[in-house]
Amino acid sequence: METGQTGPVALTREQWATLETAHGARADAATAGHRARRGESVAHPVEDFLFTYYPFRPALLRRWHPGPGVRLEDAATSPRAQWKHYRVMGRDVELDVAAYVAQRSRTLDFVRELLTATASRPAQLGCFGLHEWAMVYGLTPEQVRHSAWPLRLGAEGTDEVVRGQQIRCTHFDAFRFYTPPARSLNLLQPTRESQVALEQPGCLHAGMDLYKWAMKLAPAVPGDLVLDCFDHAGAIRELDMRASPYDLSDLGYEPVRIETPQGRAEYAAAQRGFAERGQVLRERLVTAIDAVHQLAPT
Repeated sequence: METGQTGPVALTREQWATLETAHGARADAATAGHRARRGESVAHPVEDFLFTYYPFRPALLRRWHPGPGVRLEDAATSPRAQWKHYRVMGRDVELDVAAYVAQRSRTLDFVRELLTATASRPAQLGCFGLHEWAMVYGLTPEQVRHSAWPLRLGAEGTDEVVRGQQIRCTHFDAFRFYTPPARSLNLLQPTRESQVALEQPGCLHAGMDLYKWAMKLAPAVPGDLVLDCFDHAGAIRELDMRASPYDLSDLGYEPVRIETPQGRAEYAAAQRGFAERGQVLRERLVTAIDAVHQLAPT
């Protein structure tokens, strides 16, 4: 629920219980495959990424939060009354904005600075997903991260693509997984310290990270926004791996052959769409952050 206002909103028990149930059902549907594979100790290189790369369990994604400025009536006996950053007000429960800001102000300020800086820049669409190629550059097939899946062009063919293209990754958390010989081939040398200065909305990893920031800011981010960011990240990951050097056709993923002009055009078109949708999510996250600050006591 995104109220977009600073005044208090009250939800009856029936209203918030309906929202909570719907959120749980949506989260369960989104995580069903991962949870089933986890029980069978089977890994999926695309669909499991959001749970292995980001430290958020499905149970956390399943938690519905109304966001700041929303009082949940007759919730004092519900489990959420014991959740961190909530407070009981008689029979009701709401986000304890003052306590939340006291503990999370640095995170709020950093995420807002990063999101607004990223949103202010034009999307760069010339990376063509080469970060995944740079992560296997110079390795044997047995050494690559997803060694259960073959490289479409083989090791030497993959390396030729890396050497033949200008790699221009702006995202530190992708760049840091490059193989050592690939790092010098990148146009930039991103660092954690330069993250705010370099991130731009065309970057697929910056788009996936919107889910990370939404989860890190919980429970101040409304549940529907968290799930929208999760869905966005999952769709990006699919393009990321379709454009990667791996052959995932046995899993039903048609490759985006970025080693060809047609494949690069296909990738850039999809990247543009993700950049546009990501900007909308950034704006919603900034709005959620601002709502916290507006409600915080001065």
